[in-house]
Amino acid sequence: MRITLITLSLLLPAAAFAQEMPAMNEADIANMMQHVEEMELCMQKVGKKKMAELEKSSAQIEAEVAALCQAGKRSQAQVKAISYGKKMADDPTIEAMMKCAEPMKGMMTSMPMMPFMDVSSENPDKHVCD
Repeated sequence: MRITLITLSLLLPAAAFAQEMPAMNEADIANMMQHVEEMELCMQKVGKKKMAELEKSSAQIEAEVAALCQAGKRSQAQVKAISYGKKMADDPTIEAMMKCAEPMKGMMTSMPMMPFMDVSSENPDKHVCD
């Protein structure tokens, strides 16, 4: 349920913004909301316990990375973030959640306010502390 609320909180401003964009009409917005509902049903199959565990570990890593950034240990923070990201990329729960979100992928990347930060070794100009 929390994932759904987070997703909706991301999409509602997008829907409001989309009303001002000539490229998105009411049918596009209705289609997007249908995808949100499908994603919510799919996420329910993933399991609340697994998502809660993932949320807890993510919050812990986020706090550790923030502490490293505040302490000026930028390199350590970057290594920790990349390491955790790679671990999560192989996590079956994340894989299931990504499959659930797949229908939204095309819609979200086309929205100008959704530039997701890619903090990876392939993107050295972006830093987790920034």
